Amino acid sequence: MTRGSLLVDHIGELVTNDGRDGDPLGIRRDAALLVEDGQVAWIGSARYAPAADRRIDAGGAAVLPGFVDSHAHLVFAGDRAAEFAARMAGEPYTGGGIRTTVGATRAASDGDLRATVGRLRAEMLRQGTTTVEIKSGYGLTVADEARSLRIAAEFTEDTTFLGAHVVPAEYADRPDDYVGMVCGPMLAAAAPYARWIDVFCERGAFDADHARAILACGQAAGLGLRLHANQLGPGPGVRLGVELGAASVDHCTHLTDADVDALAGSETVATLLPGAEFSTRSPYPDARRLLDAGVTVALATDCNPGSSYTSSMPFCVALAVREMRMTPAEAVWAATAGGAAALRRTDVGRLTPGARADLIILDAPSHLHLAYRPGVPLIRQVLHNGVPR
Repeated sequence: MTRGSLLVDHIGELVTNDGRDGDPLGIRRDAALLVEDGQVAWIGSARYAPAADRRIDAGGAAVLPGFVDSHAHLVFAGDRAAEFAARMAGEPYTGGGIRTTVGATRAASDGDLRATVGRLRAEMLRQGTTTVEIKSGYGLTVADEARSLRIAAEFTEDTTFLGAHVVPAEYADRPDDYVGMVCGPMLAAAAPYARWIDVFCERGAFDADHARAILACGQAAGLGLRLHANQLGPGPGVRLGVELGAASVDHCTHLTDADVDALAGSETVATLLPGAEFSTRSPYPDARRLLDAGVTVALATDCNPGSSYTSSMPFCVALAVREMRMTPAEAVWAATAGGAAALRRTDVGRLTPGARADLIILDAPSHLHLAYRPGVPLIRQVLHNGVPR
């Protein structure tokens, strides 16, 4: 018996994501799981469970890897509820409201921003999200982008520099000058706090040439590549991301056959964000088309104050099943192992020996209930790094 060990037993359904026997979820029945030093040390039949210092009785419930939310914008100030109400009354979403949040974020104190990130991170954890990526992008000055990432780094190791979110108002007539600043002093100030760089490659934001230049500079500075692509309409973003070897292209709402073929022949993950379509009354991505083509798909919340103000991965799982033609198993895999793939992480999104002991115990007997019972708080308990939260 190892000091500090924890046994979770009487698991009715254990989702491991080990892919054994052709089942991507790697489901084991009547299982147990041993945690030592914050990692999964053993899994197997409950009847053969080893002794441990402490024990959690799952009572026949389902146990899943913690959700991996690979796309979130948590460093911001202000509220855009009125904008949401206007969209529900028929106004289209254009992305222009981002500048409203930029103004509020610049005016906020470090303490206010830190409190918002902390509140949303706690919301996510209560709903089973144990790993989250956090982007900057609402400061859009050298100092504000650096402080956004510095604050984000207090809550996650997956921080993303998104200075290329939109061109701020003061550079509206000088987009080339702004791109030069993003690639120069802004990147230099942000890179020490970032693992990734991202660009909103979309009409009204940054074109392919600007996106390519910014991503190349980020890569030269040692940052991994991510890309917002093809949300508002067809465009070059998806194929640019694949060409550059981006870990993930996100949104993927409007895809051509060439886009799907490019993704299918690459290691780039298509991260789908159904909360954005829900909150903007836009068409949902066709996840079935991507999956049938062999594309690796992730699900994420896109949590932000404008176009997807949800912190709930279970909600996104339910939307993916109902609106994007994913099976419950595909949606759960995309919200766990898929998110890990989008972050190029092998230590999370699975429950196998050596993985981080991030897991959720449902108040339900099966992963099916996440889509079967939408809106119901089914997360009974969360372990993060092997510690009950």
